[in-house]
Amino acid sequence: MFKKAVFPGKYIQGPGAITQLPALIKLLGKRGLILASPSVRDRVLPRCNIDLSTAGIHAELFRGECCEDEITRVIACVSEKQVDVLVGMGGGKTIDTAKTAADRAGIPVIIVPTIASSDAPCSGCSVLYSPNGVFETVHYQKANPAAVLVDVDIIAAAPTRFLVAGMGDALATWFEARSCERSRSGNECGGSSTMVGLHIAKLCYETLLKYGVTAKLANERHLVTPALEHVVEANILLSGLGFESAGLAAAHAIHNGLTALTETHSFYHGEKVAFGVLAGLQLTDASPDESEAVFSFCEAVGLPTTLADLGVDIASTEKLMTVAKMACAPGQSMSHEAGTTCPEEVFNAMLAADAIGQARRREPRN
Repeated sequence: MFKKAVFPGKYIQGPGAITQLPALIKLLGKRGLILASPSVRDRVLPRCNIDLSTAGIHAELFRGECCEDEITRVIACVSEKQVDVLVGMGGGKTIDTAKTAADRAGIPVIIVPTIASSDAPCSGCSVLYSPNGVFETVHYQKANPAAVLVDVDIIAAAPTRFLVAGMGDALATWFEARSCERSRSGNECGGSSTMVGLHIAKLCYETLLKYGVTAKLANERHLVTPALEHVVEANILLSGLGFESAGLAAAHAIHNGLTALTETHSFYHGEKVAFGVLAGLQLTDASPDESEAVFSFCEAVGLPTTLADLGVDIASTEKLMTVAKMACAPGQSMSHEAGTTCPEEVFNAMLAADAIGQARRREPRN
């Protein structure tokens, strides 16, 4: 297996960066189409000081789920309006839909995340769900986005829960990269890990621990600060480059299993991934000090540390085993952990993480 790493064509981050969008579209083509979530259409685009009609940019409303039906509809819009650049503007599912539609239509895609809730913007893959929100498959594009445009003013104005969920997604990056290196498993771009992928993954984790709490405080007050900028970069760029060029493992497999439970559908991707990290630490026999550090971080920023935090009843053994079996299904990234992991081990790891999370809440805090 060759060493492989992938990157977006351009990454631009800063306050007011959205003003660069018309120029980026003209750099890549002549006519642009923005796939926008409802919140983007109603609250973000009106404040961007971009005259879409003058710039020759159409806007199309995203209908809520990254599924085959929505992707097919967006491709039809691209053809009907004869656009040659697609812009995905919104959260993770809007972004993933735009990436897949642009890939199948054979046109470049620009990603403009309006929240820092996942590492989807920079990656060359999309998670596809059923129309009801159950994980189905991962679609790999021929190339990563042509450009990623991150306006930190827009992200600072968004609810803090999005930033925290992004930290949960980014939290997995180092631990899954490390597992892939130990087991010599492939990364998400069809090769083995590069040094740059592993070091970016480690930097992502270190950045979260160093700046996560202060970034959350800034976001709660809608302030753009260096700490917020660092965490936005970790959530979007470092995590995106790290997971794709170094690989996925237990945390995302457990996330995929959790999506099978309807009670988890109101929780964000990164919130479920964060619990997957905690369970993964128990599964892989992480040191007590490392487990303590990750639990403490999750508690400090407000990420889930128990199954109840995700709406899951631990008494429902059958449902938990459904999660464990799905996490270990063929094709899932659980296979990137060392050795062979069976559903019973995942089941026990989830309950062990839940028990630790509950016990820590009962402990007196100084």
